[in-house]
Amino acid sequence: MAAQRSRFVEELAEWVRIPSVAGDPDRAEAMRWSAAHLAARLRAVGFPRVEVWPQGETFAVFGEWMPHPGGPTVLVYSHHDVRTVHAEDWKETAPFEPAVRDGVMFGRGSSDAKGQVAAHLLGLAAHVAVDGGPAVNLRFVVDGEEELGSPHLADLLEAHRDDVAADLVVYSDTLLADAERPAVCTSVRGMIGATLTVHGPDVDVHSGTVSGTAPNPIHDLAAVIADLHDDEGRIVVPGIGDVPSPDEHDRDEFDGLGLRPEDWAEQTETARVVGDGEHSLPQRLWARPAIEVIGITGGDTEGLPRSVIPATASADLSIRLVGDQDPQAVAAHLEAWMADRLRGIRYDLEFDHLTAEAPYRTPEHPALDALAAAMAVGFDVDPDEVGRMGNGGGGPAALVARATGAPVVFFGTGLPSDRWHAPDERVRLDVLERGALTLAEFWRRAPGALTGAPDTDDAVSDGR
Repeated sequence: MAAQRSRFVEELAEWVRIPSVAGDPDRAEAMRWSAAHLAARLRAVGFPRVEVWPQGETFAVFGEWMPHPGGPTVLVYSHHDVRTVHAEDWKETAPFEPAVRDGVMFGRGSSDAKGQVAAHLLGLAAHVAVDGGPAVNLRFVVDGEEELGSPHLADLLEAHRDDVAADLVVYSDTLLADAERPAVCTSVRGMIGATLTVHGPDVDVHSGTVSGTAPNPIHDLAAVIADLHDDEGRIVVPGIGDVPSPDEHDRDEFDGLGLRPEDWAEQTETARVVGDGEHSLPQRLWARPAIEVIGITGGDTEGLPRSVIPATASADLSIRLVGDQDPQAVAAHLEAWMADRLRGIRYDLEFDHLTAEAPYRTPEHPALDALAAAMAVGFDVDPDEVGRMGNGGGGPAALVARATGAPVVFFGTGLPSDRWHAPDERVRLDVLERGALTLAEFWRRAPGALTGAPDTDDAVSDGR
């Protein structure tokens, strides 16, 4: 067992060393290396068909193992591209020089999402070692541009429609709220990005010449950003903030997780919890929309200051969606609100429609109970201790569901403390191992969930 654990850590570290930052021209070859590394790992586990598919300027990886003609097929979705880094902000190690300390691996992609894919491979290898082969037909699609919003994924899945057909999708790019209190994730929020540019003077103007008389786009931008929410933290834009509250069942599920704001703030290093106080912390995270400013520019941000009132100021917005909110309808609502709020002020509002993602909620399906039972085994808790949760982030879950014609269930091994997209990203190796055991157990239960056939008699945990 110690040798297996050591090999698993070495293989994950080897993968993390590949700087697979999608969208960075200087990392283009690294995307190819990352795809090749994963393809080799899939072959080593036993996949007889493995292909690397061009995806825009990068590469997706496809694996297929179909030992049961006519039997149910499960498709696993995740991604191998990673977020860009500001290397100067990393303290534990350089971003692509993984280091392991006290059971934690540091490095970009160690958790999001190479660690999650690695847990899949480890779990599948354990399942195959015990049972001699996969209990269901398997397909893997590992995205090469998820961190860019997967702009070419729809075309890729359409081009390979027959290859990605499935009866169920296991989507692995989500978080666990608490490793000691496992919960099945049943939803992800949607997202659409926008850029608001406010115009002031026709050109940058010396502030002393026109101070007090010239329109200042930074002032106007700050005011409109502040007006997106009321004093209680509620979104005021009609059609965006006024969505139904979670029903009693969801509220009870969320409350059962026992998430405390002070603990959450500590885990996520956010200092304090803010937002609509009418809804609990889990509701705000998983069942309420959000509008965040993720970037803002105006005036002299580099070099020596010129003491000017700038001609423009801009803000990048990330709008998270829930329920049945449609990204394009939300864009129209914000557009109408901005037109009224900024009347008499010149501005541009642009939306990233190509990478917009709809929210997705898993329909009631036997696979949810199978996954909960598998998590009880993997995380060594009583079955009735496995809760239900959502995911505050998004992803192309709705797109994958449409392309495959299958319901999506979520299983992730990330934690709120893993610092996704931030300096010193890390992953707890014991959580990856628990995730792998969960997946090994899930594969043995999948036939029953998909066909009603009985599960294999002995649990994987008993055969390790």
